[in-house]
Amino acid sequence: MTLPKTMQGMILTGHGGLEKLVWREDLPVPCPAAGEVLIRVGASAVNNTDINTRSGWYSKSVRGGTASGASAGYGAAADKDGGWAGNALSFPRIQGADCCGEIVALGKGVPGDRIGERVLVRALQSPASSDAGPSTATFGSESDGAFAAYATTASEDAVAIRSDLSDIELASFPCAFSTAEGMIQRAGLGAERVLVTGASGGVGSAAIQLAKRRGARVTAVTTAAKAADLLSLGADETLDRNDPFPERAFDVVLDLVGGPRWTELVDALRNGARYVTSGAIAGPIVELDLRTLYLRDLSLLGSTHQPATIFTDLVGYIETGEIRPVVAETYPLRDLHAAQEAFLTKSHIGKIGIHVAA
Repeated sequence: MTLPKTMQGMILTGHGGLEKLVWREDLPVPCPAAGEVLIRVGASAVNNTDINTRSGWYSKSVRGGTASGASAGYGAAADKDGGWAGNALSFPRIQGADCCGEIVALGKGVPGDRIGERVLVRALQSPASSDAGPSTATFGSESDGAFAAYATTASEDAVAIRSDLSDIELASFPCAFSTAEGMIQRAGLGAERVLVTGASGGVGSAAIQLAKRRGARVTAVTTAAKAADLLSLGADETLDRNDPFPERAFDVVLDLVGGPRWTELVDALRNGARYVTSGAIAGPIVELDLRTLYLRDLSLLGSTHQPATIFTDLVGYIETGEIRPVVAETYPLRDLHAAQEAFLTKSHIGKIGIHVAA
């Protein structure tokens, strides 16, 4: 097929507010390098990491929750370490950690039969084989992502999928569900009692479904207005965000919130239990009494890096219908500003989809 020379897309010009997201119609269509594929993007979605990267929240200079600078950004102090891996990002950058699309061109060394494959892209790119340890590259952060008509990625990170779901529905899975599955596998969750914070968001609602498929009894922290929807996703019970947590009640806490109630989450763990985090939307700075940690034999786990099997496991769950998409609203890519503003109200459940295909 004949590919265009230029494409439409939204570029991030630096850390800051929504004004840093600029619509362009003259972006060069990328050319896949050796071992890469070119994807015509069908759909993407909005994630916390997109907004946190734009605002510079990952900078160690920021000590508040993600909402504190999500609209205006955090200023020049975030420039030196505003990437999630603690590095300075290069701009302009095409964001978009979620991607569903079709392979339309191949780099050298990629088998020719991959042309035409419908694929999902790993949000957390495959680990690099080097002495430096695991890769610290995220699609749409350290490399250009899916907020444009075309994107390139390593062939191994474009995973074929066979599904009757729409591009928008499939694009709701990669970032949120792989993050949730990574947390669950890191904690070794089984048929146990688990508490999920931030349960109405993309990762939290994914965690409910993924925990239930492992036989867990799920308690979801949410608001009264969202409780019924989370019960329909599989939660066994809900707690209001302001309710006290039952003490020593849970085998595992999957936490996306952090913030001022963090010590209460620790108190909600049974002796010998596991706490795992992959977010801190209410604030990253917490207080820990080390006596609680060692006298109660607790395990505190962080979860970011994922073995490649996390994503292929996820694709398998999708293909067998074990999990389902949760898409609250859909916006065209050109309206990404409005989509992020809607995301920041936190009034939705699941994901806000972005339609990219022309």
